[in-house]
Amino acid sequence: MVGYDPKADGRNISNFEVAVAGSVSGLVTRVLISPLDIIKIRFQLQIERLSRSDPNAKYHGILQAGRQILQEEGPTAFWKGHIPAQLLSIGYGAVQFLSFELLTELVHRASVHDARDFSVHFVCGGLSACVATLAVHPVDVLRTRFAAQGEPRVYKTLRDAVVTMYRTEGPLVFYKGLNPTMLAIFPYAGFQFSFYSSLKHAYEWVMPAEGRKDGNLKNLLCGSGAGVISKTLTYPLDLFKKRLQVGGFEQARATFGQQIFIGSYEVSSAVLTKRIEPTSVLFMCFFEED
Repeated sequence: MVGYDPKADGRNISNFEVAVAGSVSGLVTRVLISPLDIIKIRFQLQIERLSRSDPNAKYHGILQAGRQILQEEGPTAFWKGHIPAQLLSIGYGAVQFLSFELLTELVHRASVHDARDFSVHFVCGGLSACVATLAVHPVDVLRTRFAAQGEPRVYKTLRDAVVTMYRTEGPLVFYKGLNPTMLAIFPYAGFQFSFYSSLKHAYEWVMPAEGRKDGNLKNLLCGSGAGVISKTLTYPLDLFKKRLQVGGFEQARATFGQQIFIGSYEVSSAVLTKRIEPTSVLFMCFFEED
């Protein structure tokens, strides 16, 4: 069960196990979705329309972008910034799931609200994501910079990136995009946890008793649905965050974007394709005991 379950009869896992499960699920998820994440970030930072009709657009589709990146930068390009991305996923997963567990338990012990209610999961999920974001946002900025740079690379190593960014842009560079991130992450994570819980109840209501035995399939489907819904509702703020994180870094992405405006949902197809996988894998990998 994700979150505190007052009816678990002592079967709730320990806080340490929650943190470890969150970290491992984040690690596995990041390995699997890194190529799609690279394409998503390139799409977000390309200012031209994602359309074949725009002669200035370097990328105009998921498959085309994948082939283009592979041809120009090689297969390792799909794992650019993988070390900071893994640090981000491991740290974020541990803090988020542990915070969510503690907050839902606190709500249960301090009030008459059911810890499994939609509203409780929304608020606790949002707050846990905010705590995790504050803890790992500098790593998120580093990951975005690595994923955004083309060839030749501006930053050769993680240490080089940290030193260069600090010297040229100051310490606040590591918190660029924090405001829209916090504004977006609360409703996104809140919807993710609450819709996941609601979709699980709907799945159990729709599926016959013999079809409920495959818990992994349930987690995969419900996690996918929760991810698509929550990302669709909060996507524009994610786009703003990425643009702010690469502010002052335009020379590294000059080959795939000029400064004109695109619609906030222009790259949503790639984002939703990417979002289905990590959310479903995240909840499937996280230990559940129904």
